[in-house]
Amino acid sequence: MQLVIDQLTGLILCTFFGVGRTHDFRLFKASQVRFAQSQMCLADKGYQGLDKRHAHSCTPFKKRRKQKLTLEERAHNRSLAQLRVVVEHANRRLKIFRILSERYRNRRKRFGLRVNLIAGLLNYELSLKS
Repeated sequence: MQLVIDQLTGLILCTFFGVGRTHDFRLFKASQVRFAQSQMCLADKGYQGLDKRHAHSCTPFKKRRKQKLTLEERAHNRSLAQLRVVVEHANRRLKIFRILSERYRNRRKRFGLRVNLIAGLLNYELSLKS
């Protein structure tokens, strides 16, 4: 599952689902989600290579074989993780409804609809707080 979340408000803007187990970057390519050139895209390690598709993307550095990350790379990864905490909080809010935390045993066709409904409820709850 792929989520697009607004960094400032924490609202879930877009969701996309694959059938079965699908790699994050393959799911991103299939979703056809496009960002404006001025938008910054913060992603996790599953989206290595995103910088070739979007100039203003930022992914953490991966450790090379038998080498450690430099201090600058570690500082970059830490600052990126501090920015991405908004996304992780959105994942947590979806897992509270147990739609993502457990095996989904209902009709597969309705999974996307149910996740979008829960995302709408969470967005409504966030809009009431602000």
